Amino acid sequence: MTDPIALHKKALRAQMAERRAAAFAAPDLGQQVQAACAHIGRVLADSFGAAAQAVVLAAYMPMRSELDPLPAMQAHTGPVCVPVITGPGQALEFHRWHEGAEMMDGPFSARIPRAHDPLVPQALIVPLLAFDRRGYRLGYGGGFYDRTLQSLRAQGRVLAMGFAFDVQEAPQVPTDGNDQRLDVIVTPSGLIWPQ
Repeated sequence: MTDPIALHKKALRAQMAERRAAAFAAPDLGQQVQAACAHIGRVLADSFGAAAQAVVLAAYMPMRSELDPLPAMQAHTGPVCVPVITGPGQALEFHRWHEGAEMMDGPFSARIPRAHDPLVPQALIVPLLAFDRRGYRLGYGGGFYDRTLQSLRAQGRVLAMGFAFDVQEAPQVPTDGNDQRLDVIVTPSGLIWPQ
């Protein structure tokens, strides 16, 4: 028997991939990226106070039509890292990144630092295909971020920031027991704090 939640997720992924691609092709893409990245600094300041600039920030190297977090990564004065997939069914590792770092292709063509310098993030900018106002996200289906957030949260406080175009909002993302909620969703138009 086919899992109805899995079918719903598959259909929503296809729909939201189209919406995201259309937003990525919009003539005001640059302004949307700058606006969304500016909100990241505000969330970090509100969440960590004076320590915000020293927080270990994880983000990602954008691919496909993902909203680009690079301006937020470049603006952050503390350590920055990006995800590295170590294997199927595993939580992500995060390796130090800086502007000009030598990069290479990792699994799924994600760009990763050539140097192996692992860090443990205190705040994550999380890519996604869809989100809802409850704080749930729909990713690509590998479960990497869900496993990672579960593991990091078991070790202590971590701030998970979904990062998306406004058009990626869904009325309700289908969820199962493995899905981890985001603490906030950051879009070009502002912040959504889940209820």
